Amino acid sequence: MTIHQHPLAYLLGLEGIALMRAFAGEHDADFTQARIDEIRALLDRAEEFGSGVDLEPVPTSAGYDSWAPRYDGPGNPFFAMDEAVLLPILDSLPPGDAIDTMCGTGRYAGHLAERGHRVRGFDMSPGMLDLARSKLPEVEFALADVAAMPVPDASADVVVSALAINHVEDLEPAFAEAARVLRPGGHLLLCSMPGYFFGSRLSPFLEYGAQGEIGYVSEWDHSTGEFLRAALGAGFTVRDCRELVADVPAGEYAAEPELPQPGQPMSIWDLHPFVATAAAAVRNDRVCLVVWHFQLP
Repeated sequence: MTIHQHPLAYLLGLEGIALMRAFAGEHDADFTQARIDEIRALLDRAEEFGSGVDLEPVPTSAGYDSWAPRYDGPGNPFFAMDEAVLLPILDSLPPGDAIDTMCGTGRYAGHLAERGHRVRGFDMSPGMLDLARSKLPEVEFALADVAAMPVPDASADVVVSALAINHVEDLEPAFAEAARVLRPGGHLLLCSMPGYFFGSRLSPFLEYGAQGEIGYVSEWDHSTGEFLRAALGAGFTVRDCRELVADVPAGEYAAEPELPQPGQPMSIWDLHPFVATAAAAVRNDRVCLVVWHFQLP
């Protein structure tokens, strides 16, 4: 569906969440008054932020094709965060048959191969798979959906899916497929990203399509209950669940912000510097990754 994004709406939303946290006792009177003053200043310059933009959906595969050339670039803190939890689990498992599903450029396929596993990787983005093949020519990569992997029943010992399950709206088919391809006692390792739009199950993010058009790729913020119902319904037991947080100091947004160009959308990262203290207060101590370890009986 077409969505409307107004830069000022996001900024005022951040201020509102920061004020709610202050109301609950996390911040003092000076912080509260500063947020109110900042809201007043934002409203006084509302015209500078334009009238917002309408965005059309970009297919997930097309968005990741566009993202592929820069996906492995530096600056993504989530890689180190999920690896700090998932790699020790992989170190505890004996080598066997492994699947990296929604594999992207093959980050976990590489980790699995290094640990002696026979690895297969699947993704819906040809661009991502091309990069994965160039990095890991010894791994078998193929185009496939997370809910329909071209492998026999009970043919894998471990399935990994990192930082991509949020693109799946209905978790149950994905969990059922993982249960199908795993052997008894097999492990499913998942890393999900809670959405950035507090209070909404939707979490769209800006991306370019195949023709360079700007749109959004759909994501869904799945609750703990959704994960548990899908996992338990597929026959998994829960071995562990880790909620990872990151400190976000206000200094992260020290760069001078640039106002949006007419008709051009702005990413939330470009908007944060306008309300640096509020943005840091909202994001600080917030769960930004959830790592799950499931196992079949």
